[in-house]
Amino acid sequence: MRLNLLHANDRAGEYPPSFYAATRAEFAPLPPLQGEVRADVCVVGAGYTGLSAALHLAQRGYRVVVLEAHRVGFGASGRNGGQVGSGQRLDQEALEATVGRDDARRLWALAEEAKGMVRDLIATHDMPVRYHPGIAHACWTAGEARAAEAYAEKLHRDYGYDQVQSLSRDEMAALIPSGVFAGGEVDRGAGHVHPLNYAIGLARAAQAAGAVIHERSEVTQITHGARPVVQTAAGRVTCDHLILACNGYMGGLEPQVAARVMPINNFILATEPLGDRAREVLAEPVAVADTKFVVNYWRLSEDNRLLFGGGESYGYRFPDIVKTVKKPMLDIYPGLRDVRIDYAWGGTLAITMTRNPCFLRVAPNVLSASGYSGHGVALATLAGRLLAETVAGQSERFDLMGRLPTPRFPGGALLRWPILVLAMTWFSLRDRLGF
Repeated sequence: MRLNLLHANDRAGEYPPSFYAATRAEFAPLPPLQGEVRADVCVVGAGYTGLSAALHLAQRGYRVVVLEAHRVGFGASGRNGGQVGSGQRLDQEALEATVGRDDARRLWALAEEAKGMVRDLIATHDMPVRYHPGIAHACWTAGEARAAEAYAEKLHRDYGYDQVQSLSRDEMAALIPSGVFAGGEVDRGAGHVHPLNYAIGLARAAQAAGAVIHERSEVTQITHGARPVVQTAAGRVTCDHLILACNGYMGGLEPQVAARVMPINNFILATEPLGDRAREVLAEPVAVADTKFVVNYWRLSEDNRLLFGGGESYGYRFPDIVKTVKKPMLDIYPGLRDVRIDYAWGGTLAITMTRNPCFLRVAPNVLSASGYSGHGVALATLAGRLLAETVAGQSERFDLMGRLPTPRFPGGALLRWPILVLAMTWFSLRDRLGF
């Protein structure tokens, strides 16, 4: 019998011992659901998707109840690299080939809106989080650097996006003093945030708009129908509309989503504060992602710690996180071998076969958005707005996202895991061999 990812690596109702949890804004625990509750909309999951949906629905006047198994931002929303990236998860060339140029342009516009939403929500609701501009993409090979430069030119030419600055090998070495990269680019229109404090900010805003959030309220059963019933251990919600915003923690709640969305684990280390040595890591406070298949990503915290993410696992239990992540960190920064690691944590995100997010109508009154494949800070925030629009009868933008292909994994929910492990192991081996 498989373990439940909600409980496989974490204590009930507690944040993992991460740097983000140690520096989180105040947010008092909320009471679990008790007894019978009636709502216009029930939202399952208090990550970015669910909290954004709750905020936008409450602003439209809907009675909204959010059910969270642990704490607000407990899952990937409170554990990720904090990068607010441009575009969709796939680049515009791939989208043009998949859905055509017109829909690709609409998808680019939605992604631009998503980034703007993050900045605007932080400012409008006075959230306890700062938006930092800039994400660098570091290329390991000269061929990847040439492709990155060509893509930047395409974005400027075809989409009017002029925020990407191409970097030569020497320019990249000036930004990232390790000297291992062949070049790359900096996207000044992208940025990064403290992810858990952003989730807490969304929760505060949703509550202020009238949404009710219940923590420690794991959903155990859903009964579909004209008025879905959502059951927890101590209560149930009867609603007109149901939104499933569980991402990698969906489990067996909804087989249609589970067949298309696969949970995987990713890991981050936080060093001790580096002081003046921070200049050995980054010359300016941008976030970075490299071109490995299993992406390495990093940035400096506001107190000058290196936050370095890397490594994946495909089982339920987390591996030795320090060992898993420290190797790629030292491949890039061998001079940090003596630096103390103060925090090491993992979390579960969700991917799809195509890496496109999965926007799905489970039933006429049941919607789901998930599977952001590592590109979720902005897109999950946007998803909440699109879910709210759809509940209100304006589904065009949700349907546009829904046209992105997200086929079922081979073998469905039962066999997807061993098949994925084989595929991911192969691509990880290619990374290690330098292919």
